[in-house]
Amino acid sequence: MSSATPTPTRVRRLPVLGALRLGRPSDVWFKPALSVVAAVAPPSLLLVVLGRLDLAAYTMAGSLCALYAHNRPYAARAKVLAWVVLGMLGGLAVALIAASLTRNAVVLVTVGALLAAVQKVMCDATRVGPPAHVILTFVSSAALFVPQTLGQVPGHLALAAAAGAWAWLVGMAPAPLRPHGPERRATAQALDAAAAYAETARGGEEGAGARSAAYAAVHAAWQTLLAAGDRPSTARRALERLVVRAEVALAAAADADPARLRAWARAVRGTGRIPRTGDPRRDDGGPRRTDSGARLDGDGPRQDGGPLGERDELVGVAAERAVAPRPLWSRLGPLAPVAVRSALGCALAGYVSLALGADRPYWALVTAASLYQANITLTWSRAVQRVVGNLVGVLLFAAVTPVAQLGPLALVLCILACNFGAEALIGRNYWLGSVCVTPLALLVTELPGYQPTGELVTDRVVDTLVGALVGFVAAVAVTDRRAGRRVERALTAVDHARERAARLAADPAATPAALEAARRALAAAVVDLRATADAAAGEWWQRALPQERVVLAEQAAHRTLAATVRRQGLLPGPGITSTYTHTEGASP
Repeated sequence: MSSATPTPTRVRRLPVLGALRLGRPSDVWFKPALSVVAAVAPPSLLLVVLGRLDLAAYTMAGSLCALYAHNRPYAARAKVLAWVVLGMLGGLAVALIAASLTRNAVVLVTVGALLAAVQKVMCDATRVGPPAHVILTFVSSAALFVPQTLGQVPGHLALAAAAGAWAWLVGMAPAPLRPHGPERRATAQALDAAAAYAETARGGEEGAGARSAAYAAVHAAWQTLLAAGDRPSTARRALERLVVRAEVALAAAADADPARLRAWARAVRGTGRIPRTGDPRRDDGGPRRTDSGARLDGDGPRQDGGPLGERDELVGVAAERAVAPRPLWSRLGPLAPVAVRSALGCALAGYVSLALGADRPYWALVTAASLYQANITLTWSRAVQRVVGNLVGVLLFAAVTPVAQLGPLALVLCILACNFGAEALIGRNYWLGSVCVTPLALLVTELPGYQPTGELVTDRVVDTLVGALVGFVAAVAVTDRRAGRRVERALTAVDHARERAARLAADPAATPAALEAARRALAAAVVDLRATADAAAGEWWQRALPQERVVLAEQAAHRTLAATVRRQGLLPGPGITSTYTHTEGASP
């Protein structure tokens, strides 16, 4: 593997039409859409009744926290939402204090750019999102240009905190009705991805892409299950076994049954009983043996309080929970180029907007902040999506303005409709969601009082173009020259994980816990390698990437994963073609 020579990496073509292509909506698109409406509506309507709609911008800051953590198990969601609310309040506090201390627009833009960089890096490092840092940056940047006094700051923060607490309750509300909903969805996605790979298992580029997507989905499912907490439950165990079935299907895709995998996925997505798959090593009705010759029937000795094989496939879960999470500081280092891009791009966008005489330079700042993705190619795609979405969005704003200006209640209802539309559509493509986000941002500026529509539309178009252009130029100027090093480190991690898994698979005395932990570590390393290589391939001005080594490392790792699964007794040994994969309840 080390003898493979690096191949030059060409700069990818910058897509335009491809960036606007619509995808399939998210399985749970309605959850953030309904949640944000439920979080925004009560505080806003209460302010309408009180005749203080001018304060709705502060309550909306807290309400928008309801957009986060819908993919997290409820135990983890409670913590993530609390941190999001605290992060929102921290950024808002800095912005309000700065606004009360100075009206110098250059200073305020600088503060906004630094806040945007911090918010971007922290969200990336903690993997908070979607919508990640964009909402936090919008809230803090807008607050910088609202006239304040120091005496008003505590009251405004209290309004945001109260709305944030309500958003937390909205986000946690489904827990009593469907306590394992997020875990079920993640498991279903893993099963569907494994089925898609099984259908393309004959190889080729399509099969390789499906395999990478399947491993990523399985890895995400394990992370979701691990984040659900340490308290065991029957439902959790059943879901873990289904994820194991998805892993087995990846190891022996040619023998997998895609129809069965999809049937399990449909059943898991529903509200009925989770399918019980049993022990895959006993599915053909007879005793099985691992490659080392160990007998694997249900009458063997007990381990972990159950029959042999009942828990062997899950012991790695406890082992992985015992591993300390990676320190936050170690995740911040690789994000230094992104932080510099964000700070520089947002600051320059704001300064150019000010030079053009804009009254709301934070629109250009937020546009620049929204662009920055894992690499320059993706950043370009986001720039195209942002510009197209905003240009269409200002036309929608011009169309709804007559309705919104009928009165405070009409304005709030239009804001709620835009909130719902943005979350319902953004999963199809970012530009489609931006069509609703743009009028939403413009309507929020009218909460203190109505403003000329033509002026708002003109300023928004100019600031969008300035933010997109300046932000992208900053991304090109600030190169990520460490991307190649990260690929090398990811390759080394895969090699080490593969060697350990292969050594344990060949060791007859290896314990089930060690085998499972090694298999899980190797699978995670392969997923990280693919993500790192894809991100690096979209960067410019860097040395050639070892693409051939990446491909060879992935192939070797997948062979080792299959061997490890077979060694665990989850697959039939070579030459065994019994009814193992086709009997009722059998492993796919």
